[in-house]
Amino acid sequence: MDLKSMTQLKFDKRLVHRRGWIKQEELKTELAGLPDVTDKIAPDEPEEPESAAPQSDPEPPSFG
Repeated sequence: MDLKSMTQLKFDKRLVHRRGWIKQEELKTELAGLPDVTDKIAPDEPEEPESAAPQSDPEPPSFG
């Protein structure tokens, strides 16, 4: 494996919790170096107000 592949695996979120895989200080440093991407978050869609009275189903026809 080349160095780039090992670096990517070292900080893979599925592997960071393995005992002895990475030091906590090294993980904190790597996480602090990540770019801020909060501007890429999609805005929340406006919620539609629910009607005050729930719609009831019409009565079924009686056969009889």
